[in-house]
Amino acid sequence: MKRFQYLLWFAHEHVSFRLHEIEAIASVLKIPIKWIEPPSDKPWYLVELPSEEAVQKLSARSVTMRRAIHLWADEPTVPRLHASLKEKCLNGLLEPYKLKSFKVDVDLFCNSQTQEEKLERIESFSYMPFQGHVDLMNPDVTFQYIEYYGLDPKIVPANPTRTFFGRVVSESGRQLIHELSLKRRKFIGNTSMDPQLSLLMANLGKVSNGDLVLDPFVGSGSLLVAAAKFGGHVIGTDIDFLMLHGRTRPTRKQTRHIARKDESIEANMVQYSCVDKYIDVIVADSAIPFWRSDVEFDCILADPPYGIREPTERIGSKESLPIIKKEGSSVHFPSKIEYGLNEIIKDLMWFSSKHLKLHGRLLFWVPVFRQDYNDAQIARHSCFQLIGNCEQVLTTFTARRLLVFEKIKMPQDTDECSSAIPTSSTFREKYFTHGDENRLTRKQKKAEAAKNKEIWFAKLNNVNVK
Repeated sequence: MKRFQYLLWFAHEHVSFRLHEIEAIASVLKIPIKWIEPPSDKPWYLVELPSEEAVQKLSARSVTMRRAIHLWADEPTVPRLHASLKEKCLNGLLEPYKLKSFKVDVDLFCNSQTQEEKLERIESFSYMPFQGHVDLMNPDVTFQYIEYYGLDPKIVPANPTRTFFGRVVSESGRQLIHELSLKRRKFIGNTSMDPQLSLLMANLGKVSNGDLVLDPFVGSGSLLVAAAKFGGHVIGTDIDFLMLHGRTRPTRKQTRHIARKDESIEANMVQYSCVDKYIDVIVADSAIPFWRSDVEFDCILADPPYGIREPTERIGSKESLPIIKKEGSSVHFPSKIEYGLNEIIKDLMWFSSKHLKLHGRLLFWVPVFRQDYNDAQIARHSCFQLIGNCEQVLTTFTARRLLVFEKIKMPQDTDECSSAIPTSSTFREKYFTHGDENRLTRKQKKAEAAKNKEIWFAKLNNVNVK
């Protein structure tokens, strides 16, 4: 079978997620990938794929990729790129596209260009025998020219270290990020997940048509929306009665004084035309599983609370005998106690070992202090293999990691589970303490800068400063 070379051109964000996403999508779509170069942090992958249809399917689901390009030239310098293209044009490379309308897109990675420089680069391809007209809005064919200047924006060479030219085969699925934007979503909460990250989780979880997907900490349902967009039938649970019934305080600043109306996870599903994939949400405590023993999910996606914006709680009482404080209330609100992050993770993994199908995927986030983190903290379970450990940097000192597990065997009585992730109370304490220290440091530096400025002006005017 003849295979073709393609350049997968990525947006330079969430770099550690790229490879896992591409491999997961290829696995779901059963597309064999041959790597021409080993995957790296550079903003492209060079691959061989069996057909143009395969690369179109692959890119249509990806939210880290920008576009897929049928590679015509790959050279270390601009002159060599033009020489290569001239030779290929003489051999009839452009013949099928000669009469079609076209445009040339120019990307400079780790460098910038003026409009005049961009036009000059486009004009440098005037030797190519185009006979069709230029159409910037809706061309029959789009060509992509790329100059790569390295990964360090502080050290930019005078000339690109690598150049590419090719025909754009397909755009990626990044339009879904804008379609699912939180700014326009009907129902959101304090911790609603960014659309790109929720779509990434659905991709890494290999969600596909007909899958049964559970989010045990569903909140406002961002993960359910993403999974439903990829064909999963979704169900969620959460301990927060008010959130699931759309009765919490509105999150948007403009409407905080107005009570929520007709807001719910189901309303979001209707908004995004995927209500047919929505099963329901259930008020439940994840520490007390209520599912029948024969219930199996194809994928479990979770973003447990960290104790910063949402409390880490489970049903329980500090008293030896529970005291009902709201007598006569039509709704019973059970008392709650602290639910440590390690307990949450262990309970989630034990639950998943019993209720996740074989080779199904479990994904969840854990918060970390970057300077304290090491791989020994990561949760482990006998039934699961760690597939991915992807970092999203939050601040200079904090991050969260998406752990991707695949179930490799059925549960047994001898199974073991361990987790050394810092507790939510420890993370919360460090988070706010470190934040206060940073604010104090910034305040001191600001005062010192003001004092130095005052001294400088005083010297200028020959005035003594105390």
